[in-house]
Amino acid sequence: MLRYTIHRIFLMIPTLVGVAILVFFLLRLMPGDPVATMLLGDAGGANIPKQVLDAERVRLGLDQPLWVQFFKWFWGVLQGDFGFSMWTGKPVTYEIAIRLELSLQVAIMATILAVLLALPLGTLSAIFKDSWIDQSIRVFSIAGLAVPSFWLGMIVILLLLTYFSWIPPLTFTSLWEDPWKNLSQLIWPALAVGYRYSAVATRMMRSSILEVLQEDYIRTARAKGVRERLVVARHAMRNALLPVVTVIGLEFAFLIGGLVVTEQVFNLNGIGRLFVQAVARSDFTMIQALVLLVSVFFVLINFAIDMLYALLDPRIRYG
Repeated sequence: MLRYTIHRIFLMIPTLVGVAILVFFLLRLMPGDPVATMLLGDAGGANIPKQVLDAERVRLGLDQPLWVQFFKWFWGVLQGDFGFSMWTGKPVTYEIAIRLELSLQVAIMATILAVLLALPLGTLSAIFKDSWIDQSIRVFSIAGLAVPSFWLGMIVILLLLTYFSWIPPLTFTSLWEDPWKNLSQLIWPALAVGYRYSAVATRMMRSSILEVLQEDYIRTARAKGVRERLVVARHAMRNALLPVVTVIGLEFAFLIGGLVVTEQVFNLNGIGRLFVQAVARSDFTMIQALVLLVSVFFVLINFAIDMLYALLDPRIRYG
């Protein structure tokens, strides 16, 4: 197990280096000039002299060969310096840090909500297959898959506005400053996102439980007279959780940078909105840092999922 763990940790390095190379050079293939986009935006559409554009490219280091730009940027990344935003002029780490807490909290709250709903509902749906309980839970999960989270978010805001005169706050309040105000702001986007999230996990849990209940060791446990509750809890659920853990982990990683529309609906200035702004402004340094950030989350979560596999299923032995 230790050998496998060390091996997986070392595999992360070439993965992240490959992501850094791809995102850096693919961005340079995008049409348009980021310097012109930045200056034309500031000038309200006026024509910018060529001398000004050239001077700005020199200041940003965009006049140097691509391989020089890459190694300078990558060396800074290794030192924890992602450079400065081409649009705001502030450090990229600062721009991300002030938004990461919000996106992380929404993702964690949505994940907790999804797990609390998916595990019991998926298990009940499998145990009472084809009953009214199963049909009700399947309708609940299918509705979660069919209803977009941003549309559900708008409905929630309309209901809160109509019955409680509540609208999303204009500024984000940290959990450590005012827990009640923070939760009252983020519980609703977490609910809208977590509902769809739970629907995916519920259907996966149901399918996995049904598959495991057909295994020979389940029939053996039943033949020995083990109570059905213990058969499901001790024998079925641990093995059925393997694919569910994978889905939950990958969905969590996606939520870090994928809440673009939901953040817009609830007026949240998170990583998703920053992603959209960076792409619209051709802010190369910001895009590179955000893609690397999401990649790191995916790599770490995949690593954590692999470790959980061994804990959930003792038959797994990594070589």
